[in-house]
Amino acid sequence: MKKSIADLDPTLLAGRTVLVRADLNVPMEQDVISDDQRVRASLPTLQLLMDAGARTVVLSHFGRPGGEANPEYSLRPVAEHLTALLGVAVGFVDVPVGQGGEAVIADLRDGELALLENTRFFPGDTENDGALAEGWAALGDVFVNDAFGAAHRAHASTSGLAEAVRARGGIAVAGLLMARELRFLGDAMERPARPFVAILGGAKISGKIDVISALLPRVDKLLVGGAMANTFFRAQGYDTGSSLVEPDRIKMARDLLNRAGSKLVLPVDCVVTDRIENGADTRIVTVDTVGADDKIVDVGPATVAQFRATVSAAKTILWNGPMGVFEIPAFAMGTIEVARAVADACDHGALGVIGGGDSAAAAEDAGVAARLSHVSTGGGASLELLAGRLLPGVETLNDKDDSLWP
Repeated sequence: MKKSIADLDPTLLAGRTVLVRADLNVPMEQDVISDDQRVRASLPTLQLLMDAGARTVVLSHFGRPGGEANPEYSLRPVAEHLTALLGVAVGFVDVPVGQGGEAVIADLRDGELALLENTRFFPGDTENDGALAEGWAALGDVFVNDAFGAAHRAHASTSGLAEAVRARGGIAVAGLLMARELRFLGDAMERPARPFVAILGGAKISGKIDVISALLPRVDKLLVGGAMANTFFRAQGYDTGSSLVEPDRIKMARDLLNRAGSKLVLPVDCVVTDRIENGADTRIVTVDTVGADDKIVDVGPATVAQFRATVSAAKTILWNGPMGVFEIPAFAMGTIEVARAVADACDHGALGVIGGGDSAAAAEDAGVAARLSHVSTGGGASLELLAGRLLPGVETLNDKDDSLWP
């Protein structure tokens, strides 16, 4: 267990400079944020620090600028959005630390907040450069990692900064969002109420083989949809037409089927089309009657009914990955219906945890996100955690029983 900011006496935060690694990597078009879910998720931690009188310095990455300053990837619009959400002026520090940015931060007063420019304007961030982390660490003696979406990366602004702050005698703790993510995902994996049902979708088995292997001994049922199901179909000897398949993973899929037995549940019907685009004609076919030119783009109604029945009886549900090409409305019904089934189960007392990424977007599209127990902000990080891997951004934080205080 790791120490979180909730474990600290807020009265001791007043006047301190606190560094917060947030995940403000939001979709943006022409400097307008199209989905601010991650920004809003960071607000509780930031508000706690402001109320405590801390001088808060926020770091985040945005996009992939390739280690160079690029106005297209500036966080300035995010600073403006934070100002609107928090109702107080959020400073924006576009001058790097070491080149004058630290002087701006030194002028912060108690309860004020500033956002540094994109950490990935520095090539050393993704390379976990120690000197870069040390430069940021010199700004304060408390580090709060609230960027669960980046916790699986050993970057200078995540694990590197935690290590640098602690090496200077400071402390590194989880933010409220990070602690919530770890609690819900940890409870689902380690202390599940049963029946425990996992739902996996997406394109490839290869990207989730470790997750499948970790889940199989724990779950009562593992429901599989999306294009990854196609490779399982091929392992069963079915034709998948011109659908996406991983030929080099068919043997792996066959081995998983043999190992899983009745635990692993595949679709029984599917939606097919001849082209993946808006306006394309679709048909519903059983999985053993897919035509040579068909592309499988969603699960069918019989599968939805089967999955819903399994989910409705569950007490713990983990879901990661869509059931089809849900970005196109005509191919989204299976994913939307699964989201609704999980929400209905939560309404009746189940713990329903959605593993970020496309699943989180589907829950929003279905209008059920608020009814779910937890919607993760980190697709990749949640997959790593579900696969049983350690997250560098978490492992470098102080342990729960540490009594250190700077």
